[in-house]
Amino acid sequence: MRLILLGPPGAGKGTQASAIVKRYNIPHISTGDIFRLNIKENTPLGKEVKSYLDAGILVPDELVVDIVKDRLKKSDCANGFILDGYPRTINQAEVLDKELAKMGIELDAVINIFLDVQLLIERAVGRRLCKNCGATYHIKFHPPKQDGICDICGRELYQRDDDKEETVKKRIEVYLTQTKPLIEYYKDKDILVNIDGAQSIEDTFNEIINALEK
Repeated sequence: MRLILLGPPGAGKGTQASAIVKRYNIPHISTGDIFRLNIKENTPLGKEVKSYLDAGILVPDELVVDIVKDRLKKSDCANGFILDGYPRTINQAEVLDKELAKMGIELDAVINIFLDVQLLIERAVGRRLCKNCGATYHIKFHPPKQDGICDICGRELYQRDDDKEETVKKRIEVYLTQTKPLIEYYKDKDILVNIDGAQSIEDTFNEIINALEK
């Protein structure tokens, strides 16, 4: 199963991606995670990416697609993958299509999780992550058993800087102007699957699976 996951910040993409990964035994490829890991480890790639981010500009498409291409060549992608956070623009989508064609890869579906803007803000601002194992919680919709503590490993939970309200609003605005046109792009290719993200986690996942396996 070769998939792309679209949706604004706070739509629950990470939660659904984790469930899809388990269902199909495919890797979850997040360009954001790749960037953060490389920046944390201070690799040459991390330094280059950080220089763009520190300057407040987008990482060039050429660099991002090279990162994605390299990741898709790994052996764990043989049975498929789910791309999350890329592509973000029409130009990136067109470049990705060309590179996938060269690799002999066809996308099975593009999953678009949509949600009301106010609910998006509430979801994102309430999100908490585990510093140790990366588990995701929400103070209202999916709280841990003990406040501020991960159910899985018992370590401290935290709020990402980009989950603060003002930052979230800016991220949603960027998404709506830059990434939303991808919906029409993939709709024209007849591989778009629209999913209502306002449902429960379980119902959202079931709708995704029903759409993929019908």
